[in-house]
Amino acid sequence: MPDETQIQDTPPAPHLTLNTDGKRHPLMNALTVFVCIGGIVAFALGLIVQTHLAATVLGMICFALGMYAQFVSATRGERMLIVVGIIGGFVGAGLGIAHGGFSLSA
Repeated sequence: MPDETQIQDTPPAPHLTLNTDGKRHPLMNALTVFVCIGGIVAFALGLIVQTHLAATVLGMICFALGMYAQFVSATRGERMLIVVGIIGGFVGAGLGIAHGGFSLSA
């Protein structure tokens, strides 16, 4: 029996990418990230009564941009993050409206 050792190559760690189709989509990726983060922020702001105006405005913007982004998205990864942003924006806007909407007083 030979005393040879074999070195096995370990596969590289998977990296996070939205471009699963092999093409670059820099504008779509930026819009996707904005909608996702903005929707989460709108949801968080909607939980705070004093920030109802910011939650309403940001939630409506993220919801509208998210619907457009969903329409023109190219990959599954983009669509998943966009849906998170759409839901966060919708709920954030709803909570903002429930706490006072566009009025300047709480």
